[in-house]
Amino acid sequence: MALRACGLIIFRRCLIPKVDNNAIEFLLLQASDGIHHWTPPKGHVEPGEDDLETALRETQEEAGIEAGQLTLIEGFKRELNYVARNKPKTVIYWLAEVKDYDVEIRLSHEHQAYRWLGLEEACQLAQFKEMKAALQEGHQFLCSIEA
Repeated sequence: MALRACGLIIFRRCLIPKVDNNAIEFLLLQASDGIHHWTPPKGHVEPGEDDLETALRETQEEAGIEAGQLTLIEGFKRELNYVARNKPKTVIYWLAEVKDYDVEIRLSHEHQAYRWLGLEEACQLAQFKEMKAALQEGHQFLCSIEA
């Protein structure tokens, strides 16, 4: 059976939108172990939790952002399926916007750095094609609901 994890693709909007669509910045965290990959906050579902509860708990644990500091974006949910450490893995992501542009990020021991990045830079750091696709789809979704 596939490992199941859930997380939030967290973003913020620049107060002064730039012409090149960099008004949206995504939060990526760099793992402390392994290949030090960059992803949004995510983690494994614990017994008794539903998927969204997991995503919110993991965001609080890994980035220090509480559920009340986020606005969940209706209508966007992506399921990524890939192999990690020779085991199938499923990760469910939702989109969430921070209410405060300057929200404080407090990393757990699981991560060594964080960055707010425009779509292109975020995709460059997010090495895995499934993650890149989820970021691109999230960006496209946000641009389409703003129009």
